[in-house]
Amino acid sequence: MNAENHSNASTISRIENLMDPSGNILLNMSYSEAQERVRSGNAQSVREIDGQFAICVHSGKTVRLARSIGRPMRYFLAKKIDGPCLVVAERMEQIRMKLNELGIGDQFHPSYTRMVPAHFVVELQLIGCPDPNPVYTRFFAPQRNCWSNDLDSIGTRYIHQLALECSKWLDSIPADAPIGVLFSGGVDSGAVLLVLNHLLLRRGQAPTRLKAFTLQIDGRCEDAKQSHQFVRACGVEMLWETIEMAGHELNWREAVQTIEDYKPLDVQSATMAMAVCRGIRTRYPDWRYLIDGDGGDENMKDYPIEENSELTIRSVLNNTMLYQEGWGVHAIKHSLVYSGGQSRGHIRTWAPATKFGFSGFSPFALPSVIEVAEGIPFIELTDWNHDRLYSLKGEIVQRGIQAVTGIEMPVYEKRRFQHGALDRNAFDAMFPPDESSYRDELVEHFSRS
Repeated sequence: MNAENHSNASTISRIENLMDPSGNILLNMSYSEAQERVRSGNAQSVREIDGQFAICVHSGKTVRLARSIGRPMRYFLAKKIDGPCLVVAERMEQIRMKLNELGIGDQFHPSYTRMVPAHFVVELQLIGCPDPNPVYTRFFAPQRNCWSNDLDSIGTRYIHQLALECSKWLDSIPADAPIGVLFSGGVDSGAVLLVLNHLLLRRGQAPTRLKAFTLQIDGRCEDAKQSHQFVRACGVEMLWETIEMAGHELNWREAVQTIEDYKPLDVQSATMAMAVCRGIRTRYPDWRYLIDGDGGDENMKDYPIEENSELTIRSVLNNTMLYQEGWGVHAIKHSLVYSGGQSRGHIRTWAPATKFGFSGFSPFALPSVIEVAEGIPFIELTDWNHDRLYSLKGEIVQRGIQAVTGIEMPVYEKRRFQHGALDRNAFDAMFPPDESSYRDELVEHFSRS
């Protein structure tokens, strides 16, 4: 929040760090300790930070930035007469507002902003023209294919780690604070709900502190039917609550402006996330804590490969964390503006929750949980078979939930959040089919004064 000036014989470097420390969810250390670890630039030291975080620190002209998937962080390097000016923030709009405040708003363009890629320490040197390229040091490099092919063992390990992180999170929030689970009845949100219910019971706390919120648009929603079946089958029906919204209240243009991105699937998902967050906020003005299952699909490589012409099952299974990070920071296709994979796409979950004043938590996106998933021998278990890959997540999570909670969790056919919340005909009528419409809206948004 503070502007800091540092001088040498020839230039003054100004750093405007707009990252609010309270936006971090640190599960094993203080913010000051996490800062010092990022400041050191030591990859192993940064890897030991457990939680959802985005941290910017500096030492003289050297600035280091590091983040996990769960919190975005952007930067913009502007020019002032007395030297470079670095602005660091969560959103493009925050950067633009700060530059306007400094009287150099004419330098802003969204394509000149840079997203810090998750799982790297990014080092910048503020030495003036010409600005050197950042240096990327990976701090999270999970070992692949290191577990046996026993699904019971894998599932237990995976859900045990999820439960461990959720338990730490419970320790970090007020003991009486209500918790909302963004719930579709799918594998990932279902696992989060059942794990939290189990943890609260084990602590001797009332599980009614939990609510499983399911979005339903115009009274027609496959997710609502599925969610009801799920909670009834698992004996937690008393935790379930639908958030009813009218279709005319959905606004994909607002979603584009909120996530500052144009990828159709992310905009569609964010539109639904905006609706459910708005509905919860209207019904519960003081609610703060939300938790979700975002990241579970990426961990288990559970996306239809056939829908993306750039992917093959070999590229998905041979590339470490492809769905979390995209092609990687040194690849031609890596976007400096948007990073890649869920490092980019998690904005669909984070931005709507933040807009409506919630503190969101995505435990599947934590490095410690991703690490377990990356150790799964996917190639051995699937033999490059698409259908086998797509069924694997349900089998692993179901076995893990049974081992950790004792509950036999139902598994339903995979469905994207945006497709489950809205009738398909209404969906097709509401959302443009082509990416250019979303891109045009983003350009127009930043063209407005």
